[in-house]
Amino acid sequence: MTETKRGRPRNRAAQQAILLASYELLLQEGFKNVTVEKIAERAGVSKATIYKWWPNKAAVVMDGFLNAAAQRMPVPDTGSVLEDVRLHAANLCRFMVSPEGAIIAALIGEAQVDAVLAEAIRSRYICPRREEAAAIIKRGADRGELGGGLDPALGVDVVYGPLFYRLLVTGEPLDEAAVARLVEAAFGGLAASGRSDKPGR
Repeated sequence: MTETKRGRPRNRAAQQAILLASYELLLQEGFKNVTVEKIAERAGVSKATIYKWWPNKAAVVMDGFLNAAAQRMPVPDTGSVLEDVRLHAANLCRFMVSPEGAIIAALIGEAQVDAVLAEAIRSRYICPRREEAAAIIKRGADRGELGGGLDPALGVDVVYGPLFYRLLVTGEPLDEAAVARLVEAAFGGLAASGRSDKPGR
């Protein structure tokens, strides 16, 4: 037991060194040029240490990136589902148009021809963001703000789909005013959808 307790701080320190090294290399060299060997060398650990905690390069690079960016995307709880989603979406868009967010856009592009990277992005970035947004929408539905018949997953697609379409496809600007307009327009449809699913409507 004593040895295990002494080992945990060392493990955390090594993991943080690996995450920082992978993030710095991603910024400096881009995903294609990052290797597990380079991460290990910069972090001062062996490749075996990295593979003990991560299955591949894509996983450790994504975790390093998200570890550095975690504080940029808090999950709000104001008591209003419309305000919570607006804040969450605005934080997401603000992050996505930042220099760090541009890396995610580039990684999504590379993931179209890299199945391992695509899986890392889905499991480590997309799915957690979807779960956060779905929880916000479900919370509002449970409070009666959206109607009890609303599927939170559908709500996520309706609200956030147009945001990613602008960010990744059209390149149209996404300032806070534009985000607010998109969210309010989406919520009109979400409220109607929730009401239409109730018996007798």
